[in-house]
Amino acid sequence: MNRRQLQKLGVPEDCVKSAIAAIHSIRREQSGGKKEVKQLLQAVLVAPEDYLEDPHVGAFAQAVITDREFVRPEPIAYRTWGSEIDAAAHGQMQQACSVPMAAGAALMPDAHVGYGLPIGGVLALENAVIPYAVGVDIACRMKLSVLDTPPQTLESNFANYCDSLERGTRFGVGVVHERRQTHDVMDQDWSVTRITREKKDTAWRQLGTSGSGNHFVEFGVLSLSDDTPELGLDAGEYVALLSHSGSRGAGAAVCSTYSGIARAQLPNKYQDLAYLAWLSMDSDAGQEYWEAMNLMGDYAAANHDVIHRLVTRLLGAEVIAGVENHHNFAWKEQHGDRELIVHRKGATPAGKGVLGVIPGSMADPAFVVRGKGKATSLESASHGAGRRLSRRKAKEKYRWNAVKNDLQQRGVHVLSAGADEVPGVYKDIEMVMREQQDLVDAIARFDPRIVKMCGDGSRPED
Repeated sequence: MNRRQLQKLGVPEDCVKSAIAAIHSIRREQSGGKKEVKQLLQAVLVAPEDYLEDPHVGAFAQAVITDREFVRPEPIAYRTWGSEIDAAAHGQMQQACSVPMAAGAALMPDAHVGYGLPIGGVLALENAVIPYAVGVDIACRMKLSVLDTPPQTLESNFANYCDSLERGTRFGVGVVHERRQTHDVMDQDWSVTRITREKKDTAWRQLGTSGSGNHFVEFGVLSLSDDTPELGLDAGEYVALLSHSGSRGAGAAVCSTYSGIARAQLPNKYQDLAYLAWLSMDSDAGQEYWEAMNLMGDYAAANHDVIHRLVTRLLGAEVIAGVENHHNFAWKEQHGDRELIVHRKGATPAGKGVLGVIPGSMADPAFVVRGKGKATSLESASHGAGRRLSRRKAKEKYRWNAVKNDLQQRGVHVLSAGADEVPGVYKDIEMVMREQQDLVDAIARFDPRIVKMCGDGSRPED
């Protein structure tokens, strides 16, 4: 009997596999035709509790009982920060909160629609990880390096600053360095999974590149109103280099591979959660993804290291302080008396005393922040200002050359970018920061002066 015939008989969809296994067991050890097998399966469907001890149909009987007793749990509640969040993002968050292992959730003020978990969503699970709740661009992150060059050199040495960005960075889908870069991350064990082993060469070629989308590398002025012991800096103004990018093609391949495995294993009763399909941390696939994700975290950090190394070397500057953080990742953390897997998709870790960087746009400030460890946000904050317009709508509304001229008047020189990343497509970062004052303290402000992004209009990889 095939799947269609079994379902016509009344076998629940989630019990078909165990019914087929029962049929094979019966036919291996007993005689009897299709009619007798059909009658036995019908009897099990009528009174499954009478057949739990049967060596052939016992597992099928248990599956039928489990299916009938199944009650989908109510979604957990989540706390929201911020007022400018559309209904679609809330809808995605509510759906994420219906994942059966969900144990905590929060929505940050930069929230907008993503895949599965919204950008700006924080979701804690018990003993499970969701590849798409981490995201395609695993370990997308920020890195800020404070330099020893005086702020006035941004004008007096303007051409050299521009040249160091142009020659020290690479943007675009699939872009690579002409000469392979070096970093200790490539000496790590890339054979932890099949996909990381296969993508090692790609990762090496792309080491020190930024891809496309909202990724950027920029120079600006970092302002500290007070002495900042965490950074080892006195109050004043400094030149800083700020970058935003992630794990490039290798990270995307890891996400695609393991989200596919998770979807294939998703119970039929949860098919509406395809982009939130999970892997148990007790499974081989869950452990493989965890190893691959952490390797991608190290690789993303290495990308930033190489970018900052190349750019500062070309400029002839030295790094005197720095801050960096992931914002597309999952962490094992202790919250209350439970160890949870905390996914922050477009959200910044903000544990008590933890430093991070929250950017605005190419014309608006970024902030170095110190976390307050707010329990109800799962010790998280926004990862930026958050989009208010999709890329398609942005390109329909704005013309890049007109925006570029306006930015020039505001003292921001953009080497390359596209209309889908202009300041008007983002929420007001000052408002976003006000809406999360209970989550972080801003300890420094970074104002962009020279900006480089992908300028070819290519589809973002994250």
